[in-house]
Amino acid sequence: MSTAGTEQNPWRVAVIGAGPAGFYAAESFFKQKDVFVNVDVYDRLPTPHGLVRAGVAPDHEKIKNVTRVFDRTASNPQFRFFGNVEYGTHISLDELKRFYHQVYFSTGAAVDRSLGIAGEDLERSHSATEFVAWYNGHPDFRHLQFDLSQESVAIVGVGNVAIDVARILCKTVDELKSTDITDYALNALAESKVKEVILMGRRGPAQAAFTLKEIKEMGELEDASAVTLADEMKLDIHTAKEIEENPSRMVDKKLEVLNSFIGGTSSSASRVCHVRFLVSPTEIVGDEDGGVSAIKVVRNRLEPSGSGRLSARATEEVFTWPIGLVFRSVGYRGVALPDLPFNDSWGVVRNELGRVTSEEGSPVTGCYVGGWIKRGPTGVIGTNKPDAVETVKCMLEDLESGQHFSPTEIDPTEFIHSKQPAAFSYADWLRLNELETSKGEGSGRPRVKFTTIESMISAIGK
Repeated sequence: MSTAGTEQNPWRVAVIGAGPAGFYAAESFFKQKDVFVNVDVYDRLPTPHGLVRAGVAPDHEKIKNVTRVFDRTASNPQFRFFGNVEYGTHISLDELKRFYHQVYFSTGAAVDRSLGIAGEDLERSHSATEFVAWYNGHPDFRHLQFDLSQESVAIVGVGNVAIDVARILCKTVDELKSTDITDYALNALAESKVKEVILMGRRGPAQAAFTLKEIKEMGELEDASAVTLADEMKLDIHTAKEIEENPSRMVDKKLEVLNSFIGGTSSSASRVCHVRFLVSPTEIVGDEDGGVSAIKVVRNRLEPSGSGRLSARATEEVFTWPIGLVFRSVGYRGVALPDLPFNDSWGVVRNELGRVTSEEGSPVTGCYVGGWIKRGPTGVIGTNKPDAVETVKCMLEDLESGQHFSPTEIDPTEFIHSKQPAAFSYADWLRLNELETSKGEGSGRPRVKFTTIESMISAIGK
């Protein structure tokens, strides 16, 4: 047999997770000029692209154009896709070792962090992730229901996901109907009685995590007024000093936008989005039927901490807001994967530079991670590219040094189909994509999504 890593005898890598981190890893392998690597990408859903499909807001279509880059990567003859195949259900690590020299896990951060307060599990208290996945048509969440008959909604958090949820709740049906939001979500939002949305940030406006683009959009909605309070927009002495010592144009621009919201952006809008700062929930209050009726809140002040950042400290000022619906958006955490060491306190697979490590810190041969399951839920889609490149560099070093699995079989296709006859190829996905976009053309939308795995399988006749 010829030397490994050649065109005649390429290295073989399995990628678990077909989101951006997985595609960027494949792209990085294919850019190598002196080594050949075949990459098989697995995903538990029939559809690739991860959060680009199921997480990016439907009214942010331009962001989804990154899938064109992924499609180019998938067109490489060294690439294959096995969709609707779940690691831990249809295939195990020991079985992957039979076919691959290395396995790269990019499964993301699948669950929300909790608030850790009383009432969090009441009816009408939801994670923002559930709502986002619901209106984006993720098969695991399309069955959920949200009581949009409530007039007042609290969103805990001021990151981009929180802003997305607020914007979708505040937009008119006319603003949404030209997007790829699911039909059932559009119909539910058309009947929405929501009049007031309150975004809650535990720190000040200068520390808010949302991007400039996201917060500017809140002031440009057709029938919603974005409102900030003058008192909460005043910078405390610690923040003022921090900005003076570490000037940031981006922070200045975000503060400029937020200050323009003082008094509201519209006097005639039928909906209002209050952007509140220096407040934290202490309890979600229930009614006699077990549903959310109010949220108890404490005023915070900012103080320097040992970490070098300003931390929110509770004061004695407390108040209660009548609220009928709560969305929690305070971060995400990864879920442990079978046969991989997991750092439960961080919510990531244990690793160094993407090399999976044991609890003692030694490398776990052949196993690697990328994306949020590697570094935690930070950054934007593009952040996954250098992250993947870093891991792939380690993988190539280990292939060269002989630190890898020793597969005994070459092609897993027959084995995979014996475990999951309804596995999707990339050609299957492209056919499904064509059907979705064709359905959307008739109504002036980018696509009309299939939202159940059964309907996807049926659509392409598998």
